[in-house]
Amino acid sequence: MDIKRIVANIVDADRQTIVPREVIVDAGTIVDIRATSQASSTFLIPGFVDAHVHVESSMLVPAEFARAAVVHGTIGSVSDPHEIGNVLGVAGVEFMLLNAATVPFKFCFGAPSCVPATTYETAGAEITVAEVRALLRDPRIGYLSEVMNFPGVLRGDPDMLAKIAAALELGKPVDGHAPGLRGKQAKDYFAAGISTDHECFSKPEALDKLAVGCKIAIREGSAARNFQELYELINDFPNDVMFCSDDKHPDELILGHINHLASRAVQGGMDLFKVIRAASLNAIEHYQLPIGRLRIGDPADFVELVDLTNFLAHRVFINGQLVAERGQSLIKTSQVQPINRFEARWCTLDSLAVAAATNNMVVIRALDGQLITQRATVPVVKQAGQAMSDPDSDVLKLVVLNRYREARPAVAFIQGFGLKRGALASSVAHDSHNIIAVGVDDHSICQAINRVISMQGGLAVSHGDAMLDLPLPVAGLMSTEPIEWVSQRYCLLDAEVRKMGSQLRAPFMTLSFMALLVIPELKLSDQGLFDGQLFQFTNTFV
Repeated sequence: MDIKRIVANIVDADRQTIVPREVIVDAGTIVDIRATSQASSTFLIPGFVDAHVHVESSMLVPAEFARAAVVHGTIGSVSDPHEIGNVLGVAGVEFMLLNAATVPFKFCFGAPSCVPATTYETAGAEITVAEVRALLRDPRIGYLSEVMNFPGVLRGDPDMLAKIAAALELGKPVDGHAPGLRGKQAKDYFAAGISTDHECFSKPEALDKLAVGCKIAIREGSAARNFQELYELINDFPNDVMFCSDDKHPDELILGHINHLASRAVQGGMDLFKVIRAASLNAIEHYQLPIGRLRIGDPADFVELVDLTNFLAHRVFINGQLVAERGQSLIKTSQVQPINRFEARWCTLDSLAVAAATNNMVVIRALDGQLITQRATVPVVKQAGQAMSDPDSDVLKLVVLNRYREARPAVAFIQGFGLKRGALASSVAHDSHNIIAVGVDDHSICQAINRVISMQGGLAVSHGDAMLDLPLPVAGLMSTEPIEWVSQRYCLLDAEVRKMGSQLRAPFMTLSFMALLVIPELKLSDQGLFDGQLFQFTNTFV
């Protein structure tokens, strides 16, 4: 018999107590929790849960994401596979499910609701209403993934409403995505049966949504950072807030995960027991996750902590199995057979030329730490009648190239990246994952894009004759390598971009969201410059 006995101070968020106990685990289940006189300096809490994450953004396959996350006490996640869904459709979702099943980590995958996210871009696949219904009937699928098409919900789009109805009929939650919705629009959106949102940028916006019964996932990812604005909701709405990362790059995942948010919340004065609810229990309850809550009869899923301030995991257990100890993952890296779709044509200098139609142009203004952008109007810098980048004014060329068929690239201009030389390119471009690039000169932009094409997906940095890259052969989104290698390689590229002048906290992550049309104000799709407020294409020159 595989019986484990663990003595520690149990932190009970329901009873709001911290008491020494001996936990008896047999065959992966907690069979008893006994009083003990034995002293212990460690603490047991339920394992952390990321309440909304796109595993693909870690650039790791699910099994490797799990291997990395358990080190920090995360034992489960509510994972939306719509990134790979946009590339490969249902086959991509199936890849995620099968790969995730090779590790003990408790993934809860959703059925992507918006593939493609809009009709104003080219994705690699479509997931139809019938396919969403079929996915939702699969017991491995726990919910309907974020409903990004909030205009469709508000105008009563029949396909969108049919997907929501399919989830509700099966008793599965529906995740929201409603950036900036307030008042009646928020009320109408959530009245459709949607129950969560992770896109709040301010406390007043979150309060509007809480007032109509929405649960708020407080997001702190590599690009979108909303924790500071929202964390005080924990004390006032302890049952209605959760922690999530949404999109987290490997360099940050290797350092910490949900444990960092728990630590920041406690150090910010939030009640410990309410923080544990936000970091674990609320997600378990809302999504009906098969994760233990440190009770007799539960799966033995818990984290042994060194203290209740820094939330450093000493040992991590899933179904009674020790999966991490003292900062080392005990989950092994396994081989992966990549799947992909990549049919982009080579970029040429001629294809990037933009004739200056007027003397002024609209540019996208990227904001550090936010997914939203702003609109700015600047004078056009011309050369031989062509609109050019102007690094002195931080006006750079932004390019999106269709990766699924031969097409001319879409070109616009952007501020906020700060590059003084060179270019960076990526096949991670939410949500359709065409190739996106930003740069000072067309030669560097072409070089970076063509390196991404030659790798059949990945990240590339180019300036002069220098080139750095990170291959992502799984759908152009994920590596087949361990997190240690991926993180190190990513850090090299990130450092090079900083040498080129960018001061953004996560330049590749920020770049990836410049094609996300459902987040206002301006974005660029492979079909042109897009106004996310009017939800239509707009002109560059004014």
